[in-house]
Amino acid sequence: MARYGKQICGYAATILLVAGAIAAHARTGPDGLQDHSAAISSSELGLVDVQQSDLLQKQAMDNWISYNGDYTGRRFSSLNQITPANVSHLAAKWIFHTQNPGVLEVTPVVVNGVMFITGSNDAYALDAETGRLLWHHERGISNGLVDDASGHINRGVAVLGARVYMETDNAHLLCLDARSGNLIWDRAYATDNKNYGATSAPLIVKNLVLVGTSGGDDGVRGFLAAFDAQTGNEVWRFWTIPAPGEFGSESWPGDMYKHGCAATWMLGTYDPEMNTLYWGTGNPCPDFDGRVRPGDDLYTSSLLALNPDTGKLKWYFQFSPHNMYDYDAVQTPVLVDAKFKGAPRKLVVTANRNGFLYILDRTNGKYLYSKQFIQSLNWAKGIDKNGRPISNNLVPDETGVTVCPSYGGGTNWYSPSYDPETNTFYFRSLDACTLFRAKTQPFEEGETYYATGARRPPGNLPSTGYINAFDLSTLDFTWRDRQIGERHASAGVMSTAGGLIAFGNDAEEFEVDDARTGKPLWAFNLGQAVHASPMSYGIGGKQYFAVAAGDNVIAFALP
Repeated sequence: MARYGKQICGYAATILLVAGAIAAHARTGPDGLQDHSAAISSSELGLVDVQQSDLLQKQAMDNWISYNGDYTGRRFSSLNQITPANVSHLAAKWIFHTQNPGVLEVTPVVVNGVMFITGSNDAYALDAETGRLLWHHERGISNGLVDDASGHINRGVAVLGARVYMETDNAHLLCLDARSGNLIWDRAYATDNKNYGATSAPLIVKNLVLVGTSGGDDGVRGFLAAFDAQTGNEVWRFWTIPAPGEFGSESWPGDMYKHGCAATWMLGTYDPEMNTLYWGTGNPCPDFDGRVRPGDDLYTSSLLALNPDTGKLKWYFQFSPHNMYDYDAVQTPVLVDAKFKGAPRKLVVTANRNGFLYILDRTNGKYLYSKQFIQSLNWAKGIDKNGRPISNNLVPDETGVTVCPSYGGGTNWYSPSYDPETNTFYFRSLDACTLFRAKTQPFEEGETYYATGARRPPGNLPSTGYINAFDLSTLDFTWRDRQIGERHASAGVMSTAGGLIAFGNDAEEFEVDDARTGKPLWAFNLGQAVHASPMSYGIGGKQYFAVAAGDNVIAFALP
């Protein structure tokens, strides 16, 4: 279905709101300089006290307690004030402007009317009703970073008690006082290779703060680490590239295991009843030259099921063995309790960067089903009965080979959503191809480790984005909405009990559609591309949407 940019509100309104937000968040100190460090005295901040029972919430309502709203990764809000019948009255309520390097990719977290966001290495607490700044923790960006980390991207915070946790561009874990923004402790957790970085939000499980790293195209050794939320002491570390002699190490000759990547640059999900953590891993390194890393290259491009208390592996499922096309598997593993082929199952559902959607049994990692969602896909003939791809053996060389999906993947890190009321899984996809070239190169610290490059191939090949609705009852697409616009957004999807889905579209708009039909209902012209996943929260009986676009965070509500 074609996209029509329905500009209910426009960019002129955005300019006025931005001007007001800038004035509101610039507080002047006695020396005439803007003061961002001292907290504003606010009764709201005294209400920030996240308990384990809050983290275990089965419904995201007024509080959007973590990056995905809850442990399941569903990005489903149980708020239903905004519906297809009244969404046309939605309007921007406030805009908060940041001045950090790079675009925002943060999903706000809201606790009792206080919103926490990040930009680069800075953290902010806002009044979620007005956008007023409550405090700002400022930290300079790091120099000398490589690749993704040099973009200084930060996707948000985790909150436990009255403490806020965030990662920095150079892979430090910070613990801040939620009521003042003051630093409590700072832990460097990736120090043996300067190609490490971090781009994610942390995840809180029990009394642990879980963090991963970026650098998955730059020759790092991936890992997931857990830190005591109170002291900052490391509790465990799981290496995603096995050391010599460990299971799976046969793919990594010599000291290749030190540079095999499998980065953990997006956060996972958690099942409290099974006490199991689900976390995706990135591509192997070097990215395009598979000759130096024979075999399946465990545990790259995989979903890991771990014991969160110890970091011990329960099971793994590898989506793209011996991956040569940069197909990470860090896409959100969404936890769904639903009937599958008539029988109730505990499922994990994920749309993978390799162009296939997968359904697994999350109790044991058993492959149940897959569905191709990229029309131009050519790297594999299909998926066999065990879930292993049937490769077409398209091997990058110095001349180059055209592979679909593209280097950016059939989908990527931006969040999917699952609506339990429609039993539908929503996600963004991109139908495109890439010319991959490979040439063996040595690892060098401070340099990327792609070996060698990727670019758009010649010819009239597709480059089309979609929002997809996949029905878990019929195991087929209910609808696929083609995106129309000049720029492909890196914007996630969320759904609500009001029968809506919301996302940033390719026309630089924040859009709300009918979840059952995909019909566009309302859009707001942001004037900037969206590279973030939206969320919803409630204050005083009013439902809000919030999304980051460019260097702004914008909140919307009914009059």
